[in-house]
Amino acid sequence: MSGIPQGSILGLILFNAFAGDTDSGIEYTLSNFVSDTKLCGAVNVLEGRDAIQVNLDRFEKWAHVNITKFQKAKCMVLQMGQGKHKHGYRLGDEWIESSPAEKDLGVLVDEKLNMRW
Repeated sequence: MSGIPQGSILGLILFNAFAGDTDSGIEYTLSNFVSDTKLCGAVNVLEGRDAIQVNLDRFEKWAHVNITKFQKAKCMVLQMGQGKHKHGYRLGDEWIESSPAEKDLGVLVDEKLNMRW
């Protein structure tokens, strides 16, 4: 059970105080929502893939320092574009599963940016 009532203003303030520094040192676009964090970046060369992995390693370090964990089973990679080379990413020691489509704020988006679903 949470010590903060659902829908309270205090919950949002405490979330921002706790998770406000997750973007320190992150090189790509980071979106924080109440229970979701999204890391987005354009990757067209090997160095870009490595940079995404470095950012994921920073997330893992942040979680360790703040004595918290990511729900790694809920972490997914959505790779968009025409490239056929899929790259694997990991969070800590676990590989993140790839997904052909993901829901973003209630809209299902697939790897070709098709939103017909």
